[in-house]
Amino acid sequence: MGVKVHGIRQAQQNLNALIGDIQGRKAVRAIQSALIIGSSQAALYTPIDTSTLINSQYRSLNLNGTKLTGRVGYSANYAVYVHDPNVPQTFRRATAQKEFLTKGFEDTRELIDRTIKKEMGI
Repeated sequence: MGVKVHGIRQAQQNLNALIGDIQGRKAVRAIQSALIIGSSQAALYTPIDTSTLINSQYRSLNLNGTKLTGRVGYSANYAVYVHDPNVPQTFRRATAQKEFLTKGFEDTRELIDRTIKKEMGI
């Protein structure tokens, strides 16, 4: 004797939507965590004179189709000159370095990788 079951297709669609939503939230949380870790280290390396540069730091997340992109930058106009290793400067802050944004992410690479693996459940 056979029994008809209704709603299996709907249940599968709901399950797929739920799984996709969880993966999407995990990815956003992982990228956001990576941005926070890298930008925090970059802030430590950022030269401070009037605090304009360090206060202009920003983080953003962009979703373009299925591609999730995180971005950290500085909105101060002169940030590119301070970051450039070819422009000679002396800094007052002991931890200040040239290429502070790049070095901030390079120095925390292992921590960022561990955090992403943890957030994504890998």
